[in-house]
Amino acid sequence: MAELLQNPCTKFIFSPTKIEGNAKRGTRARISCPGSRTFMCVLTDAKHRTVVRKGNDSIDICQVVNGMWQTSGGWGRMDRDNAVDAMLQYADAGLNTFDMADIYGPAEDLYGIFINRVRRERPPEFLDNIRGLTKWVPPPVKMTSSFVTEAINVSRKRMDVASLDMLQFHWWDYSNPGYLDALKHLTDLKGEGKIKTIALTNFDTERLQIILDHEIPIVSNQVQHSIIDMRPQQKMAELCQLTGVKLITYGTVMGGLLSEKFLDTNLSIPFAGPPLNTPSLQKYKRMVDAWGGWSQFQAVLQTLKKVASKHGVKIPTVAVKYILDQPAVAGSMVGVRLGLLEHIKDSNDIFSLVLDEEDVASIQEVSKGSRDLLKVIGDCGDEYRRA
Repeated sequence: MAELLQNPCTKFIFSPTKIEGNAKRGTRARISCPGSRTFMCVLTDAKHRTVVRKGNDSIDICQVVNGMWQTSGGWGRMDRDNAVDAMLQYADAGLNTFDMADIYGPAEDLYGIFINRVRRERPPEFLDNIRGLTKWVPPPVKMTSSFVTEAINVSRKRMDVASLDMLQFHWWDYSNPGYLDALKHLTDLKGEGKIKTIALTNFDTERLQIILDHEIPIVSNQVQHSIIDMRPQQKMAELCQLTGVKLITYGTVMGGLLSEKFLDTNLSIPFAGPPLNTPSLQKYKRMVDAWGGWSQFQAVLQTLKKVASKHGVKIPTVAVKYILDQPAVAGSMVGVRLGLLEHIKDSNDIFSLVLDEEDVASIQEVSKGSRDLLKVIGDCGDEYRRA
């Protein structure tokens, strides 16, 4: 990547090619730069993308979304240049949809640097497939037009885009109906071309219905959804199927708990297992405890390992594919620790994995007997609003 910065690219040569691993046939760009080796990047296969749509508003995204919560601190010291290099590596591998938020530390700024690198160093066809989804998480104060506009302008400036691909809106307090005012102002900004699509994050089924009744053109709702947390399929998915709203899921690999690393471990013994040393691991361990406990979770991991071994993939790949196959789900988040760790192959393996009836039945069976999280926690997003 450093070579690309030092040597301006002079031409792009496109040729159809068989992509390594389990990925589908696609197109690569061979980039010729003076004094450097040829560099290859993938123009994403259409089969890896999905469209979220409401009325005349639509956006196509990669089904596996790179989650950037990990840039906000707590996952290890991150170097800016290495992080942007890593974003380019994910995009070059066809994983070209990034999810961030105004509150995720430098996430929007990193995207702005990244998108400028793409504009300079990649062909226009490659840029056309890049998507940046951001969230706005305001305090529950009076939502005036000027307040909303200023916030959106800040994100546009940080991300260095004229129009946000998707603005996902979060609201902390349902007793304050100001969320409807905010969404109406966001709709106005969409009409002005500052936002392409409006979405929600962590809204429950009841409030989603209210918002749709006010004719706000919501294309998706981002919610926590995993093999352990199937709440979105109990209420939310039905409304989504009726209205066309899609789900984008996070927490799908539970911060890494749904992986070989935690298989056959006993966290009840101090220092006996891998440390829960990131905010996401700590968060989703609490979810496991609410769901049924570590022993039952181990049974899930053992079943997922059998399925993964059968298909020659890893546990997280199976975990994400299972959720992508659920009704109303358009995309699933896999968190990226940019410049620190990468899981590009495992993520790309998701696209070619086909779970058969035996696989699905075994996962459903091992999940039975756990607590009903809809009763324990509430509907989607209620974990953020409990007293």
